[in-house]
Amino acid sequence: MPENSLLTKLEGIRHRYESLQQQLSDPSLVQDMKRYVTLNKEYAEVKPIIQAGEKYCSAIRNLASAKELLLTEKDEEMREFAKEEVALLEEKIPVMEQQIKFLLIPADPQDSKNAIMEIRAGTGGDEASIFAGDLFRMYSRFTEKKGWKLEITGVSEGTSGGFKEIIFKITGTGVYGVLKYESGVHRVQRVPQTETQGRVHTSAASVAVLPEAGEFDVELNEKDIRKDTFCSSGPGGQSVNTTYSAIRLTHIPSGIVVQCQDEKSQLKNYDKALAELRTRLYNMEYEKYLNDISAKRKTMVSTGDRSAKIRTYNYPQSRVTDHRINYTMHNLPVFMDGEIQEVIDLLQIAENSERLKDDSSDS
Repeated sequence: MPENSLLTKLEGIRHRYESLQQQLSDPSLVQDMKRYVTLNKEYAEVKPIIQAGEKYCSAIRNLASAKELLLTEKDEEMREFAKEEVALLEEKIPVMEQQIKFLLIPADPQDSKNAIMEIRAGTGGDEASIFAGDLFRMYSRFTEKKGWKLEITGVSEGTSGGFKEIIFKITGTGVYGVLKYESGVHRVQRVPQTETQGRVHTSAASVAVLPEAGEFDVELNEKDIRKDTFCSSGPGGQSVNTTYSAIRLTHIPSGIVVQCQDEKSQLKNYDKALAELRTRLYNMEYEKYLNDISAKRKTMVSTGDRSAKIRTYNYPQSRVTDHRINYTMHNLPVFMDGEIQEVIDLLQIAENSERLKDDSSDS
């Protein structure tokens, strides 16, 4: 992108930023909460571009001044200072341009949302359930490190530990934008606890990450929802309490069924189940968007194909391999303790680089 083109783009964004400031200062805006939320979100997304753009424009002005000084200044000491300034800025400006180009890539509108995560045991029987439990612990530890909050909404325990299935919600800042890269099949290679001859087995668990739908994202008609109540149950099916606090919601037009039983209050379980139903309906449309991107992008970093094998955890070699970016690390215990930010950063860089190439080829 030529320099003048980038400056023109930044100028257009600055005008939009000033317009957003003006609209948000209008007291009547609070009467239209949906519009207020949309404008406030856009304002927060544009602000980092404005800040980076101001530094970039300042650097360009300083470079022009330093070059002018070299042409006109007679004092050798001042000329030496100007030379150093030119060399420094000519090195910094291309880096700043690259950063701004990344910021200008349109953010996935879902990235700022909370996430609903599902981990399901796949091939491998009891060992797959145990591995699903290991993955849940990994995400729990990562959530703690990020200062986010995790709530379990549904669970089916494995017969030898772990989970056949566990569904949970993670709330915090930009949760979905970080965790969306975890969707796919996770494969483990290790000697199972039940293996008597020490042979390495391969098992798998699937992870799905859904952006949580906000109340303005999906309009639900109560007439379309059938509500059933039942007693909460624990492992083995025994009743946990005698009150009908657990909730099952069926969305009649789509056939989607969700349930929640982790709260003692029927009302709280209903609110959680309703939020999950809203998310699942929202994701029916979002899947179409993901599948559209996956057709255009080859790295499969963020796609709708949740059956794709994305990562292998090899215990004998203490190795983790992410197959989408050919990333390998040899410190598996640390990774399983929630230290997954490094690979997520690399996945984000890979996706942004690919999106930047797409934008360059389209322009």
